[in-house]
Amino acid sequence: MDAERPDFNPVRLLVIGGSSSEIAGGVIGHNSTYELGEAAARAALAVGRARGVDLAFQCCEHLNRALIMERAAAEKRGYEVVCVVPQIKAGGSLATAAWKQLDDPVAVLSVQADAGLDIGLTMVGMHLRRVAVPVRLSIEKIGAAALVAARTRPMLVGGERAKYTD
Repeated sequence: MDAERPDFNPVRLLVIGGSSSEIAGGVIGHNSTYELGEAAARAALAVGRARGVDLAFQCCEHLNRALIMERAAAEKRGYEVVCVVPQIKAGGSLATAAWKQLDDPVAVLSVQADAGLDIGLTMVGMHLRRVAVPVRLSIEKIGAAALVAARTRPMLVGGERAKYTD
């Protein structure tokens, strides 16, 4: 699977964006369902904790796509904490559920994640490190929502004389 390519950055921070409206088969931002956001956040947190990966949950456009994450993870990366608590209609169901499930949640304006998972085309790309590479997953949908993933790799610099591997 291309998700295991050796040139990818190790996944230490994963950004997740999700639309409960899209999961339910509706239009993003119009049919928010807390229970779907709660289930998605619970599943993501379980996997992240089991693998030692920090998670950042992207809020909706009404909070300018701020992210919800554990305070310790934000502080160790030097991210600036901002004051907001997501709500279902201002932040989205996924971010609101993540806020309630995290031990010490905070909001930050942006991150530079090693990988991204986008459930329902929520546009998480702005929070990925350069260079983002699409990853094809065996699962293409969660509910009715399209599932898109990306990993990052270091930039290739130097031109024709450069050597990239030992």
